[in-house]
Amino acid sequence: MKTKAYIFLIFTFSIVNACSVYKKAEKKFEKGEYNSAIDLYQSAIRKNENAAQALFYTAEAYRLSNRLEIAAPYYEAAIDSGYQEDEVYYNYALSLKANSNYKKAKEVLESYLPNANNDEFKKLADFQLNNLYNIDEILEDQTFYTVKNLQEINTPAAEYAPFFNDDKLYFTSTRDEDSKVYKATGDNFSDIYQVKSRGANVDTTTIEKLPPIINWPDANEGSIAIGPRGRTMIFARGNTGKRKGQNDVNLYITRYRSGQWSEPELMRINDPNAWNSTPAFSEDGRTLYFSSTREGGFGGVDLYSATVNSRGQWGNVRNLGDRINTPGDEMFPSTSQDGKLYFSSNGHPGLGKLDIFVAERKGGKITISHLGKPMNSNKDDFGVFMYSPDRGFFSSDRPGGEGRDDIYTWKNEDPNLKIVNYFLAGVSTTRNQNDDEVILPGTSVRLFSSDSVLLGEIMTGQDGKFNFRVSEEENYFIIAEKENYFTTRKTFSTIGKTLDKSKLDALITNKVFETEILLEEIILDKAFELENIYYDFDSANIRADAAKELDRLVTILEDNPPIKIELSSHTDARGEAAYNQDLSRRRAESAVAYIISQGIDPSRIKARGYGESQLIIQDAQTEEEHETNRRTEFKVTEYDKEIARKMREAEEAKFKKGTTEVEIKSEEEVPEQSSSDEFDFN
Repeated sequence: MKTKAYIFLIFTFSIVNACSVYKKAEKKFEKGEYNSAIDLYQSAIRKNENAAQALFYTAEAYRLSNRLEIAAPYYEAAIDSGYQEDEVYYNYALSLKANSNYKKAKEVLESYLPNANNDEFKKLADFQLNNLYNIDEILEDQTFYTVKNLQEINTPAAEYAPFFNDDKLYFTSTRDEDSKVYKATGDNFSDIYQVKSRGANVDTTTIEKLPPIINWPDANEGSIAIGPRGRTMIFARGNTGKRKGQNDVNLYITRYRSGQWSEPELMRINDPNAWNSTPAFSEDGRTLYFSSTREGGFGGVDLYSATVNSRGQWGNVRNLGDRINTPGDEMFPSTSQDGKLYFSSNGHPGLGKLDIFVAERKGGKITISHLGKPMNSNKDDFGVFMYSPDRGFFSSDRPGGEGRDDIYTWKNEDPNLKIVNYFLAGVSTTRNQNDDEVILPGTSVRLFSSDSVLLGEIMTGQDGKFNFRVSEEENYFIIAEKENYFTTRKTFSTIGKTLDKSKLDALITNKVFETEILLEEIILDKAFELENIYYDFDSANIRADAAKELDRLVTILEDNPPIKIELSSHTDARGEAAYNQDLSRRRAESAVAYIISQGIDPSRIKARGYGESQLIIQDAQTEEEHETNRRTEFKVTEYDKEIARKMREAEEAKFKKGTTEVEIKSEEEVPEQSSSDEFDFN
């Protein structure tokens, strides 16, 4: 009896002890300490305690610490042990894909989908299965890329996220053996390094870690981006332990002053409840692309853009849309000299984990292309950076490297490679007191696609100049505005104006279209004549040609909510004065009625007929002089500055939308070049 009691106590102790191991594993997993969790889960598996769950979460820990290919046998064993949650099948298929076992991955998803219970994973599985059906097509694509491991700087640790600027190659690495260990992966904390480089030729004797003001000993520093003038750096920093899990990653900004980098500041565009990382500047430095897990996106990680305003503050955060973003992850954006957006994704049809894609806007549409092999493999391929139109760097953890992640160089040897850049360059002007056209500085100029999608925004300098990158075969319009001036719009098109690349000799050709946009100052009771407002003889009916010109006035009223106007009609002096007075009144009322029918508030416009009482040419003799007297005009009778103020506040609120309210006096020195490369990828 005593022996049986003793055996029972030992058995009970074993169960309690095993349960405590599993509980410890759960706690480590919840804290994001995946590497420690793996050891504890495997201990629980050996003790046969919660084996199915322990197998699944071992696989999940490998996946979440970016070792998806190792997770495959654990997902399979979890299923065999009775784990039946929907996510195990989906993630198992992903892990098989990461091992190039495309056939088995398709079989798993095809078997799972008819029995799926979770709508979210059913949607993801269906999406991924469609991607797998495209694998053969991707494998057959022919490319002109050649790649080479940059062995000079790679180590058994991880090297990734290359960035080239001013004869220096920057990269992130976990090579510092004196660093603390990051418990999620078991690697050392990552830091940012630099090395002198002439393209792909690096001087290894110059490798050095950026100063402690950038690299904290108890944090991971990740991808960086440096502005065009080399004086602004944005980088990712996280995993400081201040927050649980992966959300403790944010973007920081620092400036190069007096020979050193300033104290980095947390950027206002971060979402404190999300992971924010992988920054990249547009070529002009006025747009920042980055990745984030914030709510409202299309998948786990989405690509976003932000712009800098005239005060050097970053805001106007926008999701790049579902042409770029998928239910999967999109990250590591970069821009090329010809305005294309490169990024990595495991959501678009690819070969395994993260693959490199390029988005190009042409004819108002976005096309996404897979870069094919050898740029892509079944492993993670990411962080592409171009230091010339046909050469650059990227990162990969493909087999045959020096460490977990390595930096590679690449070259595009396409014999027909030609780069054509299209720009719309212009100047904002106004009229002075002598009616001469002069430069108007400080004008906000925005570029829109024909379907009213904002593509870029610029505040002109003292020279009034603006410059936008534009695409082939597309219609645009620009809107210019400045306080106390009429907001003005102008159309532009590249349709039929693009160059034939086959006739070009140079690798890079820039085509610049020139324009100007005139803003009239708002002066109360100053008359502006509407051209081409014609009526049939002795009629006040609006003709089709007159409607076109009145539509222009409708646009002016729509673009300028603070104004109220008087629309007036004038006749020549021929005929009876009373008749002319009545005719002009009826014509003015007819024009106003048409404008109101187009949606303009009746309180903002009134009709007035002046007949022959305000002749421009007295004693007119010729038909041309009589035509000068016959005219339709409008003048501003009221300019509501309170409405104008509220509009500015609304624009400011819109700019700040999606940003965190972190008080930063001046985040960025605004680039001198008045241009914008931001493209909307919706």
